[in-house]
Amino acid sequence: MTREELDAIGEKELAASQQVKHRLNVCLAAGCMSLQSDAVLASLQKNIKERGLEHECHVKGVGCLGLCKAGPLVAVEPNGVMYQHVTANEANEILEALDAEPLAQLALEPALPFFNRQTKISLENSGVIDPERIEEYIAQGGYAALAQVLNELTPAQVVEQVTRSGLRGRGGAGYPTGLKWSTVVKAQGAQTRESVQKYVICNADEGDPGAFMDRSMLESDPHRILEGMAIAAYAVGANQGYIYVRAEYPLAIKRLKIAIRQAERAGVLGSAIFASPFNFHVELRMGAGAFVCGEETALIASIEGGRGLPRIRPPYPAEYGLWGKPTLINNVETYALVPSIIRNGSEWFANIGTEKSKGTKVFALAGAVQNTGLVEVPMGITLREIIFDIGGGIPDGKKFKAVQTGGPSGGCVPKQFLDKAVDYETLTQLGTIMGSGGMIVMDETSCMVDVARYFMEFCMTESCGKCVPCRVGTVQMYNLLTKITQGEATLDDLALLEELCDLVRNTSLCGLGQAAPNPVLSTLRYFREEYVAHIQDKKCPAGVCKL
Repeated sequence: MTREELDAIGEKELAASQQVKHRLNVCLAAGCMSLQSDAVLASLQKNIKERGLEHECHVKGVGCLGLCKAGPLVAVEPNGVMYQHVTANEANEILEALDAEPLAQLALEPALPFFNRQTKISLENSGVIDPERIEEYIAQGGYAALAQVLNELTPAQVVEQVTRSGLRGRGGAGYPTGLKWSTVVKAQGAQTRESVQKYVICNADEGDPGAFMDRSMLESDPHRILEGMAIAAYAVGANQGYIYVRAEYPLAIKRLKIAIRQAERAGVLGSAIFASPFNFHVELRMGAGAFVCGEETALIASIEGGRGLPRIRPPYPAEYGLWGKPTLINNVETYALVPSIIRNGSEWFANIGTEKSKGTKVFALAGAVQNTGLVEVPMGITLREIIFDIGGGIPDGKKFKAVQTGGPSGGCVPKQFLDKAVDYETLTQLGTIMGSGGMIVMDETSCMVDVARYFMEFCMTESCGKCVPCRVGTVQMYNLLTKITQGEATLDDLALLEELCDLVRNTSLCGLGQAAPNPVLSTLRYFREEYVAHIQDKKCPAGVCKL
């Protein structure tokens, strides 16, 4: 494919979409699909055909529209109307209202802050395009960035663009993406006498409880991730890529397979991409759901066909990775941001966010909040804005108690810090982390000791068992937390719990064990009185634990 042919496909697709008067987008992401949105789509298609409206009304399935708690969702364009909790029986009513007033009983508020307060980059195509049609992705500017780098930029210039943008890895650690890419560029690998084989891996092993960012992006806009990976491969000198995705995401896997086939047929993946010497092939690898395989070296071991166990670093994967070769690993959201950075320029991206945390971040907003769903916001936004403006606040008139960020590796932030900025440095100072983007809101009915016990049970269960501090330490911490929730612990047990937290954090082999104490440490830091109440008063202030 040439750049001219790419542009022609996009123009043809846009022209076709503009020929119809009304466009109805039905969410076919996993959340809405579980509520039978596919039946809504089928009903709309059937009614359009029966009414003879094919030439003025087009309906299609799209990816995640964001407001998961209101699904199934149907967006009507260009009217700008979105309907919530739609059933197949309401298809006729929706069609009758296309040229009239929107259905009041189904329509969402037009100025809902959930949508208006977001800044979408990674999610700009989610809910807009049919994820199973490459033509729609191309019509939104898809693969233009890849064509640009292959025709206009050297690999070094691509790395420079990413470096200057200030992009940091969205997988949790926030490591500078440009620095990681440049390390892979410089790496020579184990076989220095021959041309160095390099690999690019997309880490889509999303295992945090309450997190569904990667899944939604893969389901909604798979070509965006493929394009980001291809640009990264060109920049670091790789010709083979792998997407490591957990097998529990069947819809994401299905759409990725479709996208890879379409991209290869179109000539934007495979050999001689855009008539250049650049070759890049992508394969899927399914994980069995082990949380530890989100760690880079464990993920690599799993792709190689071994048991997913982490190894000591250094050497880091950038120098000694898949099959001993230099390997670039980024997560789904990091790759999703790359095409926009290339298209719009590094300065554009660097002007979003804060001084050290650039761009936007996608969060899965869940728990005790009115508007649960997927949101993308600029770095530096406050927790209050996310939870109370975008999220709509706490339901049923209850009071906010804490928000847990970063999954099992993160911590709980109390109400006195609601006006703190959401960026890497600030969250670390508060005793938590950005993580991959899970954000669980808790109200006054949550017991913080029980919350810490829940996450410790997760870490204990998911420990690979390779190192003693994690294998044994998480079990002992879980047992101590259980004793506290049952009213059987002493203050000596509390002191032992803190000692174990320090030990496990500083001596575990990989990030799972090193971060396992974070929920305990943060709840002890901000809610110590609840621990003391369980121990001394034999009482759970939230009424959760049966003492």
